[in-house]
Amino acid sequence: MPGITAIVARRRDPRARPHCAGKSSAARANRAAGSLLPGVVMLAAGAFPALAAGGASRADSAARGQPQHAASRRADIGRASGTVWLCRPGMPDDPCAADLTTTVVGSSGSISVTRAQDDTASKFDCFYVYPTVSTEEAPNADSRVEKTEVEAAIAQASRFSTVCHVWAPIYRQITLSRLFAPPLPNATSAATVTAYKSLKAGFEDYLKHDSDGRPIIFIGHSQGASMLIMLLQRVVDHDPELLRRLVLAIILGGNVVVPTGAPSGGSFSHIPACSSPGETGCVIAYSSFPGQPPATSFFGRPGQGVSLVAGQTSRRGLSVLCVNPAAIGGQSATLEPFFPSEGTRPTPWVEFPHLYAARCRTAGGAAWLQVTKISGPSDKRPAVTETDGPDWGYHDYDVNLALGNLLADTAAAEATWQKGTRR
Repeated sequence: MPGITAIVARRRDPRARPHCAGKSSAARANRAAGSLLPGVVMLAAGAFPALAAGGASRADSAARGQPQHAASRRADIGRASGTVWLCRPGMPDDPCAADLTTTVVGSSGSISVTRAQDDTASKFDCFYVYPTVSTEEAPNADSRVEKTEVEAAIAQASRFSTVCHVWAPIYRQITLSRLFAPPLPNATSAATVTAYKSLKAGFEDYLKHDSDGRPIIFIGHSQGASMLIMLLQRVVDHDPELLRRLVLAIILGGNVVVPTGAPSGGSFSHIPACSSPGETGCVIAYSSFPGQPPATSFFGRPGQGVSLVAGQTSRRGLSVLCVNPAAIGGQSATLEPFFPSEGTRPTPWVEFPHLYAARCRTAGGAAWLQVTKISGPSDKRPAVTETDGPDWGYHDYDVNLALGNLLADTAAAEATWQKGTRR
């Protein structure tokens, strides 16, 4: 059952709904593990519940609602290089080094526990840009590490530590209060420009001081996807050296566009859609829905909704890109969802195998990842819903519904890279 604040937030005039968030996209994503269960109460907009107490980790104090000390240590580290880091390899209280112990819940109710380890010897970096989470009152967030950023990183990025070193700068994102206030921001709005410039500065700092020429996987969701589209367009897409280092771009809920029927062009000139498992130098993008997105949808339709934040206003001859993370270049396949357990299990994570299948669909000018429940009526595991209505679809759950698939896609691209075959 949603809390009172969450209900009030959803009752606002839908014409004033933000493009990239209502509540934190990451925060809403992990409801599938907890708040969909009877009697579990969702927190207010933009706030995660703490992860289960049974999962001690290097990010434990932050995950349990005590981010102040960790934030100050991260800020001290960041000031030396000009960037405050949310995630940085070797950093104290790194949320992207959180405990990944997982309760696996089968369709029959069977229970098992799995463990995963960070790949500390990885030769690859992941550069993560988090979705809208800031509840600050100003149009742009400041550079402090807040609980909401920590929790977004745990939910969306921490499991990528099994395949790469995760880097995530704090950026001065557009806040919830600005997104709720008309006129809605576009690419030239002051708040958007401030957010993008701060992210670009963090990426350039990383390139100058930390990257050491390593290959990079880019990851972003919602507002983070919009910022990442602009970063790739303006910094990476026409730089041969950075293109050579681009292993994969995972851009979810951001409306990457391509010319209708073509694998490249549109958002990027030199970064095509991924078309086969293990391909490198390409982009995985989608927005998840249970059916065709409405004409007023924020996602899956070019030239509207989230597209506007990245300045993608054109519609003619363009389609929103959908690459199925469970079957790149293929048809329907089973998703591997992972969600933070929100204390409903004795482990920090819960996995629901063989619960959903997905395939890319196009119809009526829209393109989307169709997510379908495939287990029978006897399956009592919680199911995702269109939390904020049909215009949003399963946006809340874009990352976590397919997190296991995205990790496998990343590992496959890295294996290709290491063989020297690249694309």
